[in-house]
Amino acid sequence: MKIFRLPASLLLMLMTTVNVWSQQKKPNIIFIFSDDHAYQTISAYGSKLAQTPNIDRIAQQGLIFRNALVTNSICGPSRATLLTGKYSHINGYTLNEKKFNVGQQLFPRLLQQHGYQTAWIGKWHLGNLPEGFDYWRILNNQGQYYNPDFIGPNDTSRIEGYVTNIITTLSENWLNNRDTSKPFFLVVGEKATHREWLPDLQDLGAYDDKTFPLPASFHDDYKNRIAAQRQDMTIDKTMRLKEDLKVHVGYEKGIYGRFTPAQREQFRNYYENVVSREFDSLHLSGDALVQWKYQRYLKDYLSTARSLDRNIGALLDYLDKNGLAENTVVVYASDQGFYMGEHGWFDKRFMYEESLRTPFIIRYPGVVKPGSSSNKLMLNIDWAPTILEMAGAPVPADIQGTSFLPLLKAEETTAWRNAAYYHYYEFPEPHHVYPHFGVRTGDYSLIRFYGGADSWELYDLKKDPQQLHNLYGEKGMEKITAGLKATLKSLIIQYKDQEALKLL
Repeated sequence: MKIFRLPASLLLMLMTTVNVWSQQKKPNIIFIFSDDHAYQTISAYGSKLAQTPNIDRIAQQGLIFRNALVTNSICGPSRATLLTGKYSHINGYTLNEKKFNVGQQLFPRLLQQHGYQTAWIGKWHLGNLPEGFDYWRILNNQGQYYNPDFIGPNDTSRIEGYVTNIITTLSENWLNNRDTSKPFFLVVGEKATHREWLPDLQDLGAYDDKTFPLPASFHDDYKNRIAAQRQDMTIDKTMRLKEDLKVHVGYEKGIYGRFTPAQREQFRNYYENVVSREFDSLHLSGDALVQWKYQRYLKDYLSTARSLDRNIGALLDYLDKNGLAENTVVVYASDQGFYMGEHGWFDKRFMYEESLRTPFIIRYPGVVKPGSSSNKLMLNIDWAPTILEMAGAPVPADIQGTSFLPLLKAEETTAWRNAAYYHYYEFPEPHHVYPHFGVRTGDYSLIRFYGGADSWELYDLKKDPQQLHNLYGEKGMEKITAGLKATLKSLIIQYKDQEALKLL
C-alpha cells in the first residue's frame, strides 16, 4: 500500500487553520462591570425612575436574573469575588483599600491557559496591579470622572474627556488591535455610578423636569433594629450639600481642579445658575431640606447613569458593526446594589434587599432564549465558574461558586441552591455599618449583627418587602427561626467561614 505524506509546510498550515477554527468556536466574552448601579434605576427591572434602553437591549436579547445577590456588598471585595469565585474570607479581600493578592488563582489566568486573550480596562480598585491579563489599562484607585489618570504596565497618563466615554474608546481600541486568532475575555470596568456622581456635560440637567416619588421606606424609624439606628449613611445627615450635591462648590481645586477651562465653565454654569440658585431661593429646613437633597441626589445619579447606558449601546453597536455579536457573550452587572432613598439612605453594605441584590443581565446568542428571566438565587461567586464553563475550561474544585450555565440553557432538571450566604466586614468607617452575616432564602432573610451591635433580624420578604418589621423573637416565629439558623450554620460550614461559626 502506497502511503502519501503531506509536505511539512502544508501540514503546519492545516494544523494552524484547525486550531484557529476551534478557538473561534469558543465564545468571546465581554463583562461590563459598573459601580454602585442600583437595579431600581434600570427599566428592565421595572424602574419608573429612568429609562435604560441599552441595558434593556441586553435583557431583551438575553436573560435577566432577578435574584442576583452579592456575598459582601462593597466595591473592592466584590471585584475580588468576581476574579476568584470565592468568598471574601477565602480570597483574603474583606475590606476596601487593601492590597488584593493577585498571585492567587484567578479565573482570567485560567482562561489564558485555555487559549483566551484577556483584558481589563477601567476601574480595578484592588490595591495591586492586575495579573492574569494580556492587556490592562486601569483607573488609579477610585478614578476620576473628568480627565482621569490611567495606569498601564509601563506608564500613567492623563486622558482628556469624560471617564465613561474614554473607557469605551479604550475598549474598542483594544478590540480593534487584539489577536484575532484567539477568543477574548474583556472586562469593561466602569467608574459610574460611584459617588460623587458627576454627570457628563451633555447630561447636565437631564432629569430636572422630574419629581421623583419617595420610596415607601424613606422615613424609616429603624425601630427594633440596632445596627440601622447607628449607621451613618442617611441622605439627611450624611449626604453633603457641597461635595455630593454641588451647592456652591469651589471649582478651582480638588476633583474640579482637573477640569479644562471649557469643562469648568459649563459645569459651573449649571451648578451655580440652576442648582445653587434654586437652593438659595428656597430657604429649606427640616424634612423639606431632606426631600430636596433626595431629589438632587437622584437627578445627579441618574444623569451619571445616562452616560453609562449610552456607552453600553456604543459597545453593542460596535459588536454588530464588526461581525462579533453572534459569537460574543455580553454581561451587564454591578459590583453590588445601592440605596436610592430606601430607609432614607444612599450607599450599600447592609444585607437588605437594595444592596444585597445586584443587576445581572446576560446575552448569549444561540444559548439563551431572548427575553427570558430567572428568579433563582444566583451569587457573585458563581460568575467565575460560569465563565470558565462557557469557555470550555475546567472549573477548579476550590472555587466556591457554581456554574449557572445550565440555568442559561433552561435545563429544568438542574438542582440549584435555595439559600444564599452573606458576610460584610468593613467597620467603622466610612458609614458605621456594623459587620454582619446572614442567610437569604426565597421567602426570608435572617441577619446576625456583631462587633458592638450584637443582635438578630428576621424578615418575611413576601409580607414585608421593605424590611421594616423585624420578626426576630416574636411569638410564632420560633420554628421558622430555628430552620433558618440551621440553614445558616450549614452554609457557614460549607463555605468555611470560621469567624462566623464562632459567633453563632
